[in-house]
Amino acid sequence: MSDQKRTALVTGGNRGLGEAIAQALLDAGHEVIITHTPGNRKAADWVKGLAAQGIHLSAYGVDVSVYESVQELARKIHADGRQIDILVNNAGITRDATLRKLDKANWDLVLRTNLDSMFNVTKPFVEAMMERGWGRIINISSINGSKGQFGQTNYSAAKAGVHGFTMALAQEVARKGVTVNTVAPGYLATEMVAAVPEETLQRIVSGIPVGRLGEPAEIAALVTFIASDAAAFMTGSKVSMNGGQHMQ
Repeated sequence: MSDQKRTALVTGGNRGLGEAIAQALLDAGHEVIITHTPGNRKAADWVKGLAAQGIHLSAYGVDVSVYESVQELARKIHADGRQIDILVNNAGITRDATLRKLDKANWDLVLRTNLDSMFNVTKPFVEAMMERGWGRIINISSINGSKGQFGQTNYSAAKAGVHGFTMALAQEVARKGVTVNTVAPGYLATEMVAAVPEETLQRIVSGIPVGRLGEPAEIAALVTFIASDAAAFMTGSKVSMNGGQHMQ
């Protein structure tokens, strides 16, 4: 069966990797809905800019760390007569500090945003996917969820938990035509990475066998494949794309 036009929801879809994923899914012919942090003026301007170019997507301000905020999103989507076929759980934050210096507030914030959001965002949409007999859930983890990183006990713990969520849910929904997979990117050429000191950036790149940072579009192409009909036999997997920096 050839790919149909479907509706995709990409959390944190207004910048960096999320933006690249949203664009790739649009290019594949899907309708795309993105979320961004509430009150994010830059995100609203970005959506308007795309519309001026003839690229139309829907954007909602949502706090993915808050269950009721996501429930309201689901109500709005359903009220608009739309259904989510492809869900990309991409939203995430960092609040780095060594454990000695990490406070409880920043531990909780990262765990809620990066891990609790898996439950908050997936739960309102997965049952309908199962009823329709088709769905794709793609959870964005990180190289640091596999190998750890100095100063990121909160982030590494959350991103490791993402794949545990993936593997368990994949078993629950597999016979209903819904696949659940994890994508674990390495260091990418995004604003967040570009903001690190030059010396740190050089050290990161020197540890990547291919000798460069990854491009968000490369990860987005992988996500688009996993979201396709061609990937129907793939579920419960974690696919790493990190330039060889961490091989398993």
